[in-house]
Amino acid sequence: QVQLVESGGGLVQAGGSLRLSCAASGGPFSDYAMGWFRQAPGKEREFVARINWIGRATYYADSVKGRFTVSRDNRKNTMYLQMNNLKPEDTAVYYCAVYRGEDYYSREAYDYWGQGTQVTVSS
Repeated sequence: QVQLVESGGGLVQAGGSLRLSCAASGGPFSDYAMGWFRQAPGKEREFVARINWIGRATYYADSVKGRFTVSRDNRKNTMYLQMNNLKPEDTAVYYCAVYRGEDYYSREAYDYWGQGTQVTVSS
């Protein structure tokens, strides 16, 4: 059973940066493509980024393209999300998950969700 733990969230001013981490255990991390999602209060959980098993193919939501970068270190069983030029609309709980297949932007394509980490961007 894969377990995922997110960390690195916090409170930051608009224009600032944060780096989120997603630590995996209990499974062959390097076999999995992984994804980041986020959920703001009162909104649906939405796709943020996806990375393939070796880190050479990445996909981003239009809203974060050019500001966020997803990466992974398979030696450390950890995936990262570098978030730059943060905006108040980036405020949400951020989740990581294992990609299982089908549409990579759909939450139904993912499993083994972490508990999430809160990111709050003040204006």
